[in-house]
Amino acid sequence: EVDPSLQALESRQEEILKRLYELKSAVDGLSKMIQTPDADFDVTNIIQTDEFSPLKTNGADLDVMLGKDYGALKDVVINANPSLPPLSLLVIHSLLCERYKILSAVHTHSSVKSVPENLLKCFGEQTKKQPRHEYQLGFTLIWKDVPKPQMKFSIQTMCPIEGEGNIARFLFSLFGQKYNAVTATLIDSWVDTAIFQLKEGSSKERGAVLRSMNAALGKSSWLVGNELTVADVVAWCALQQTGTANTAPANVQKWMKSCENLAPFSSVMKLLK
Repeated sequence: EVDPSLQALESRQEEILKRLYELKSAVDGLSKMIQTPDADFDVTNIIQTDEFSPLKTNGADLDVMLGKDYGALKDVVINANPSLPPLSLLVIHSLLCERYKILSAVHTHSSVKSVPENLLKCFGEQTKKQPRHEYQLGFTLIWKDVPKPQMKFSIQTMCPIEGEGNIARFLFSLFGQKYNAVTATLIDSWVDTAIFQLKEGSSKERGAVLRSMNAALGKSSWLVGNELTVADVVAWCALQQTGTANTAPANVQKWMKSCENLAPFSSVMKLLK
């Protein structure tokens, strides 16, 4: 018969060995972090070699992303305050119109007394309307007295999305682009920075953001990688609305011109005049 005290000793030794093994694993992990500190980790090469899918897709892809409803028109409905129009959503709407058949509409809610004529026509003149089932996407903008933009897509299965940055991310995802984790994180970071620091922050915060943008745009044509992303759209629109576009540093000025050479941006610029 085994002595109970001996059994207890063996169990204690096993527990100690287990803890020592866990400690060794933790130390090995820390040593790797010390050898490759964050300051030495340059993600530029990873981003530049990221495989961007073209900024286009087709009806079948849209069905995959949004769900197929047997020919029913998929509707995106956005409420926005005309006192601070979400320019990035108008730019993305124009980009989407280049890829899909979109039935666009603008309405005014009773909570708003008056809306400038240019905002009522922000989607341009609607071409000859076709039967609803021939469109791939419905895009309705309602000028309403709301604190921040709100979007509803599927009332039954989806919670409303709030905030210009979040809505822009959703709409841009309809192009079906795929990014690696590093690139996706940087895009999200720039979108948040543009909204919360560039658009809504203090003059000191804006200055810091412009310096960061200038540095990033010294390495690539766009904020993240070598292709337009939602980060560029949101940041460009934020600069326009804060009145800091004319005082931006050289790389930012060059990038802004690249944006404005694209038709969706130039059409929104007309709203600013």
